[in-house]
Amino acid sequence: MNFLSHYYFDRDTTDCYFTLGTVLPDLLKNADKTIVLHPEKLVHTDPKVNSIIQGWNKHLLVDKHFHSADFFLTHSHNLKNLLAPAIVGSPVKPFFLGHIAIELILDNLLITTNEIIVSDFYDHLDNCELAIIREFLVFAEMKNPDVFFKFYEEFKRSRYLNTYINIEQVTYALKRICMRVWRNPFTPQQEDEMTGLLLDYRLGLIANFMSIYNEIGAKLNYPEV
Repeated sequence: MNFLSHYYFDRDTTDCYFTLGTVLPDLLKNADKTIVLHPEKLVHTDPKVNSIIQGWNKHLLVDKHFHSADFFLTHSHNLKNLLAPAIVGSPVKPFFLGHIAIELILDNLLITTNEIIVSDFYDHLDNCELAIIREFLVFAEMKNPDVFFKFYEEFKRSRYLNTYINIEQVTYALKRICMRVWRNPFTPQQEDEMTGLLLDYRLGLIANFMSIYNEIGAKLNYPEV
């Protein structure tokens, strides 16, 4: 799941460090795709650092439930097949595009149906002390935390996730993600065609997209023994 979908499950928490932890794996991946941390079993003397670790573990659990759900498997497959003809000649793999597309569409739907308030999410990030975040990263044995902070400050400043309200920006976000792997993933014509396809698919999801959040929420509240 993407940033706002992870935030949805803990949108009522008052612990900004836990909120940060629920999106930190993806923030680090965006900052530098080569960063690999495994703080899952770490325990720190500072409860704020431990909140980040707990949020991190919540992120992993939510992703596990999401990626094994019929909703994800069905819609990522449908989007792969739908988008494949539009990107003929592109180096991007259709299955990769389908995977990312459904996650971004879900974030768009959370915003446009008022299930979350994006400014509340950013308020949480703004309330986290950078020294605590640095302590977590050092504790998790990240070699150069400054690489992350350069990205993180711009991420907060730009309020980029607000743009997900527009389906054209979902296409742009797809392109930016693909550009981490492929330098020129799409032509302008391909982007235009993708936008139209994503808009139509989004319209078909509005009525029942919350079913995946309800399904995962039930699993989080009543985990299997």
